[in-house]
Order: sequence, then C-alpha cells, then structure tokens
Amino acid sequence: MGEPVVAARPAARHPSPPGVETLFVSDLHLSPEEPATTALFRHFLTDRARRAQALYVLGDLFDAWIGDDDDCYADVEQDLAALTASGTRCGVMRGNRDFLLGRRFARRTGCELLADPTLIRLDGEAVLLMHGDLLCTDDIPYQRFRRRMRNPLAQWLFLLQPLPKRRRIAADYRQKSGAATAAKMAEIMDVNQQTVARYLRQASSARLIHGHTHRPADHRFQLDGAHATRQVLAQWHPDHGEVLVHRNSEWLREPIAARS
Repeated sequence: MGEPVVAARPAARHPSPPGVETLFVSDLHLSPEEPATTALFRHFLTDRARRAQALYVLGDLFDAWIGDDDDCYADVEQDLAALTASGTRCGVMRGNRDFLLGRRFARRTGCELLADPTLIRLDGEAVLLMHGDLLCTDDIPYQRFRRRMRNPLAQWLFLLQPLPKRRRIAADYRQKSGAATAAKMAEIMDVNQQTVARYLRQASSARLIHGHTHRPADHRFQLDGAHATRQVLAQWHPDHGEVLVHRNSEWLREPIAARS
C-alpha cells in the first residue's frame, strides 16, 4: 500500500492572468558542498526569474533543511526575498529533502509554502503541481518512511535537538539514503501510472508537473478518453539547470547555463 492519493488538505488554487510567463523548477539540491549549483541558482533568481510573473519550486530546493534556524543558506534566502520584493511571486513546495521548511523561512523570503499537491490555473487550464515522491507508490519502504518523517511529533522531536546534532543526523541520512537508492530497481523508484491517473482525476486536471525522479521528459497519455500530459522537471547541476516555462498557452524547456 502506498500513500493515499487524496491530499490531507484540498489542493490550493492559484489563478494567473493570461499572457504572462510562469516558471517551474525542481530538485536543485542546494548544499554548501556544491557552491557552483548555488551560484547558478542565485544568478537565475537575480536575472531570469525577475522577468516572470511567478516561479514555482517543486521540492528539494535544498539537499537538506534541518530547521529554519539554520543559517547555511542565508544568501539564497536573501535572493529569494529580493525576487519576491521585485514583484515575482514565488511558491515553494517541500520535497523529501527539505520537508522541514517552515513559517520563518516563508516570512524571511516572502515565498508561499505550497501544499503537495497544489492545483493552479494557467490561461484557464488546470495544472496539478506535485513534488513527485507521492507518485512512487511501488516503493513501499520509502512511503512508510515518508509517513514517519512527516509526522508532526517526529519533526518536533527532531527540531528540539541542537543544531550540530541535527547536521550530523542529516549527513547520516543522506549517506544511508544514497546507499538505499543504489540498491533499488529503477522501476520501483519511478512513478506509478495508476497513481498518476488517480491524482489527476481527483484534481479534475489533465496536466501534471513534478520533479523528484530526476527523469525529465514530457509524457503524453490517454486519461478517460482524453489527452493528458505529465511533465517531469530536471535536476540541477553545478554547470547547468533547466526551467519549464509557460508563456501564452505554450510550454517549453529552457536551459540555464553557468556564466563563463
């Protein structure tokens, strides 16, 4: 059994006026160990993202977020705050690596923390946004682990620990997570198509955008006799990234390159 396909809260609705540009990114996995990726994203925030009406970050902005009292990413927070102050709306969804993002982060940056899933409308089209891990229902051990880690009591107990101890715990988790992922079959870690269909039906949507799997592609399929699309966002790297752009009812993938 996997996670229930109905969100604990109704999917939020974010209407957008027609004729504007909306950007989607995911899986940046920013960390002090990869300063080049952080520099690439910071330049994106101060340049490309300023020309958009809205930016949606669909999870795993940070490779590890151990509490809003951690100051490892103060420079990124400052750039996010400058972006939202400039007029670009920014929605951030929690991923499996940064699910502890909280209200203090939102206040400092001006970003809105999004429920998973969240339903938005672009040029009249209903678009369902998710991080993507809820769709991987064939990975039963991960879904059990996810339920434990999203328990408010478990999070409260973790956040009670001193910051240095939380850093050690997070580092240990990342190491074990990498080993566990390497031992799993690739098919188990991808999305379950029946789960995808149930989420889309629940949202009355024919378009899903998500990250998490690091398998960027545009999947087109039939859903109850109609055309549907699942767009998977790309992971960012030190020398390049990718943004999904919606502009004038069209969708395109735009590369983001490091400055030479």
